[in-house]
Amino acid sequence: MADTAALQRIYSRESTRFLGRGPMGAAEARRVAHDAAASTIQCPRPVFTLGLDLDGDLLGITKLHLDRPVAALSYILRADAWGKGHATEAVRRILALGFGRLGLPEIRAKHHPDNPASARVLIKAGFVPTGEHTGFTIYTIWPLQNGRLLLPGLPSCAQEGRPISWGVQAT
Repeated sequence: MADTAALQRIYSRESTRFLGRGPMGAAEARRVAHDAAASTIQCPRPVFTLGLDLDGDLLGITKLHLDRPVAALSYILRADAWGKGHATEAVRRILALGFGRLGLPEIRAKHHPDNPASARVLIKAGFVPTGEHTGFTIYTIWPLQNGRLLLPGLPSCAQEGRPISWGVQAT
């Protein structure tokens, strides 16, 4: 049940404030952990989930959603992990998977306009604002920008074709 507790710490009231949802309860955390584990054996895989783990402590989750017309990235961190570069690093790693191994032509993300920190994460990772939808600012990133490869160095796991592992395991 450590996974359930870790997910509940990540999806706290403070962390979900701009997501249009409340904190995660234990039953939802168990379902999310189960669904993430189950998605690893689905083909085609609808979602890639990357856990941001620091010394055995799960700080956050980044997802690459392939079950949409255009691939979408999402991320969430525990409040005590904010402002330390963890989100930007996690976003860059999942982008490397999306553009490297998966060969996606573009990836989108969104953030609430009252959450400028999330905008900074996306911009640092190379996203550009491309519109608005249902009160959120939409960002897009392409593997080639201005004629150059956006992500020339991929993490070794993406290069070798192994799935990027995530820190939450269903128990």
